[in-house]
Amino acid sequence: MKILAVGALLAATVGFDSPVPALTQHAPIATMVGAVEAGRLQASVERLVAFGTRNDFSERSSTSSHGVFAARDWIVAQFGAIAAGTNGRMNVALDTYLQPKTPRTPRAVLESSVIATLQGSEPGRIYVMSSHYDDCDGRCTDGVGTAPGADDNGSSVAAVLEAARVMAATRFRGTIVFACFDGEELGLWGSNHYARELADRRAPVLAVLNNDIVGNSTGGDGVAEPNVIRVFSQAIPAAADVARVNLVGSENDSPSRELSRFIAEIVPVYVPGFEVRQIFRSDRFMRGGDQQSFQDAGYAAAIRFVEAHENFIHQHQDVRAVNGVQYGDLPQFIDAQYLRRATQSNVAALATLALGPAPPSGVAMLLQRLGYDSTLRWKPAADAVSYEILWRASDAPQWQHARNVGNVSEATVPVSKDDYVLGVRSVDADGLRSPAVYPVAVRD
Repeated sequence: MKILAVGALLAATVGFDSPVPALTQHAPIATMVGAVEAGRLQASVERLVAFGTRNDFSERSSTSSHGVFAARDWIVAQFGAIAAGTNGRMNVALDTYLQPKTPRTPRAVLESSVIATLQGSEPGRIYVMSSHYDDCDGRCTDGVGTAPGADDNGSSVAAVLEAARVMAATRFRGTIVFACFDGEELGLWGSNHYARELADRRAPVLAVLNNDIVGNSTGGDGVAEPNVIRVFSQAIPAAADVARVNLVGSENDSPSRELSRFIAEIVPVYVPGFEVRQIFRSDRFMRGGDQQSFQDAGYAAAIRFVEAHENFIHQHQDVRAVNGVQYGDLPQFIDAQYLRRATQSNVAALATLALGPAPPSGVAMLLQRLGYDSTLRWKPAADAVSYEILWRASDAPQWQHARNVGNVSEATVPVSKDDYVLGVRSVDADGLRSPAVYPVAVRD
């Protein structure tokens, strides 16, 4: 009996009686999520495919109905129609520049990304939802051949446009950028150019949700998971002190990982039965995407949405049939209902970020003395009415426990920093939470 009593005391000490609270839907966000339409997404994919090719090197031969710049102009027109109903809160611009010749390309090429910005009410908070609209057939410098690009990446362009449509009427605290980048297939050109422009002017980008190949639920191996989407997240930011990371054990708590956990928690609340599979890797093995441009520019909270199972005979392939097998990235292989759920996932996460409270800043773990508890301090966040301290076992992927400590800027919890990972997040009057912030160790 004595042993059992001691065990119960230890369980109480580490807070096993303090589970992370179940989240409930916020009505304005649920309305936006419910407004996403599969038919409209499918129509956008088919319209993009109808341009014949969106290869970067078709820019010189683009007409009003064919080629990469015809597709760009159509995307601009879609955003323009959405912006017309926002009373000036949304503007649409092109980020255009001449990309020099590289060892992989035959010549310099004009790049032109489409950027639609929905202005929020609070400064200091920018959230990006991105895709790329360029595509490839079997040769990514072929500006002449047919390149449908339905899933890679017409699906994601459709998702970004649809998100903008259902979100534009809402007044958000944070500013939202809806971006359709050019030049991804040849080296992340458009996103790299834009991310560095943002960094040069020190734009406060708090999160990037990149989408790339999100429209197909069945893989080339025949495996189908229509209720799963993958989210890839980087472990260690480029500017991190690796020795310090190893010392405190923060390799699984980068801003991208906290954003991934946030998304995995939010999505099932608004898209029931749809699961976020967190992949703790910056992208598919030895592959990349536009989120990496933001990470390289110093914006550490950037993730990538990708369908659960890719079909490689429908990516970067010439359109052809061989022994009864159809190759090519064609619109008939899009699962519009899956693309709807992928888009809804973005809307749920993006709306919660931009409507909810800002995350706490300056979060610190105070190392005043050796002990059995943990003291954290932070700077107040805009619109927060209270704060939650979260913790989990060091080998657990998701936060396991939480304690609301009220509207304070410092609190102590009876949890050992030696054995558990801790973080802090903001809570607003509507019960919306920010992503958690991992603390910096401070000797105070």
